[in-house]
Amino acid sequence: MIEERRLDSLIRKPIRTTPAEMKEVIRRPPPVKKSTPPDQTNAEQFYYSKQMQSKTHMVVVLTDGEQLEGVIEWYDRDCLKLNREGAANLLLFKHCIKYMYKSEPE
Repeated sequence: MIEERRLDSLIRKPIRTTPAEMKEVIRRPPPVKKSTPPDQTNAEQFYYSKQMQSKTHMVVVLTDGEQLEGVIEWYDRDCLKLNREGAANLLLFKHCIKYMYKSEPE
């Protein structure tokens, strides 16, 4: 008797499910789709506005390595205007700017 129970516990019996039960097992909640990030975070707007109001002298490094120094007068989506002392004012396209930083006081 004990040996029969051991044999029964060792023998695996296939479980047959109906197609309806399979659909319930397979059916999962749809994955949560991540929302797209906003087009504008206003961080750029805040930074440029702050630099324009305080008339901070900025150093702009272009993609070719050239460094320009001046004050940002205005900006839009594609470009910014850099006012320079003793040189011509420039309209710079943003895609040509590698990075920029505040110039150190002399």
